Amino acid sequence: MRNESNSGPCHRYPKGFRKKRIFNWVTLGITYASYYMCRYNFRSATPYLVQEFHFSKTDISTLWAAFSFAYGTGQLINGLFSDRIGGKNAMLIGGFGTIAINLVCGFSPLISTFSTFSIILLLNGYLQSWGAPGMVKINAAWFRRQERGTFSGIFGFMVQLGQMVTAQLAPLILTGFAIGTFVIAENQWQWLFRIPPLIAATALILIAFIVKESPEDAGFPEDTIVDEIDDEDGVRVPLRESFETIFKHPLVWYYALAYACTGAARHSSDQLAALFFVEKLHLQGNGSGLVMWALTLIPFVGVLGSLLSGWFSDKYLLGQRAPVAMALYFMAAVTFFCGGLLMNLKSIDAIIGVGLLVASSFPINATHSIVGAAAPMDIGGKKMAGFASGVIDSFQYYGSALAMPLIGWLLDKYGWIAWFPAMGVFCVVGGFTMKKLSLKKEKLIKMGIVVSG
Repeated sequence: MRNESNSGPCHRYPKGFRKKRIFNWVTLGITYASYYMCRYNFRSATPYLVQEFHFSKTDISTLWAAFSFAYGTGQLINGLFSDRIGGKNAMLIGGFGTIAINLVCGFSPLISTFSTFSIILLLNGYLQSWGAPGMVKINAAWFRRQERGTFSGIFGFMVQLGQMVTAQLAPLILTGFAIGTFVIAENQWQWLFRIPPLIAATALILIAFIVKESPEDAGFPEDTIVDEIDDEDGVRVPLRESFETIFKHPLVWYYALAYACTGAARHSSDQLAALFFVEKLHLQGNGSGLVMWALTLIPFVGVLGSLLSGWFSDKYLLGQRAPVAMALYFMAAVTFFCGGLLMNLKSIDAIIGVGLLVASSFPINATHSIVGAAAPMDIGGKKMAGFASGVIDSFQYYGSALAMPLIGWLLDKYGWIAWFPAMGVFCVVGGFTMKKLSLKKEKLIKMGIVVSG
């Protein structure tokens, strides 16, 4: 029987539910953060790869594009399978796979050419693509619609936690240190791919024993969380049902296109930041105190953006995501165009350059959370959030795969002056896409058609 109090603004949960939910998502979040540690280690290694293997910025951008293409394609495939096998199994498969491929990169002497790095990043991209659909699917069963925006902020925090830990850990690794007779040599970038997988392995052990896929699996009543899409028992559906329902959803492709713009701007900003610090701002790479704190502040400010935007959409817009996302895209565009203007006027120094990246992190990472985590749960509910996440999130990485080689080419041809404006253009497209989604939804409502999302 449906618990109507669950669907209103004031509701009560069974005793112990909130505590168990916190325990559940913290374990999931730590695991997902460890995924990111096994991804952003590549960013910290890029200056060393350029120096040792003479990769160009086009090469570095293309390598990330390879990761993005594999990740995006994997999201489509694995998001669908997550709805069938369950989110927990999906996260375990992806986690153990990415641990293995990182260790290969860290220990194999054959990983030294552009081709071998491409293969490594393709494989890592596909394996990591199990993570987001699995986590989003599990949490769709644990959070009401009016809570999911706030959860998307928590999701953003866990994503950025992986970045922040990597930003602090990478300089320590690259500086070199000794523990007794165990020595890590200075500037030995391979250790960036050896230590994070050990952290990920510990997180996967926790997820195997702690995480439950739904409140029912944890022993709570069936109506603890009312799902507005499908409130029948269970969290798994046949592949065909999930595929047809999500592919035909009238709003999902608007979110997907906007998320492609997030991917183009976010990944360009994230993955090229270390090179920007070294080449344009003349800082000393990972060893610079300013760089280390910049790579920590950027995700920290991104967390604030994710939390505030999710909370605002829950509390004041009753779960509507598009208006908030539209404002965030335009905010990011203004920030990037200001950066381009300052670059053109040659009025940019280390503090301003770092400040622009920190400021842009607020809106860009907020769209990453609210479009990539909250919207898929709204569209797919507890049974089909995996594939909804896979479809939308795949476009973030397809956008990255298309944009990164283009941006790398622009940088090689015109220099860093082209970087900020290029990211700004993508944000403008994202903002207008969210405006179009809002108009589409209003039209459907006037026609008497009720849609989730």
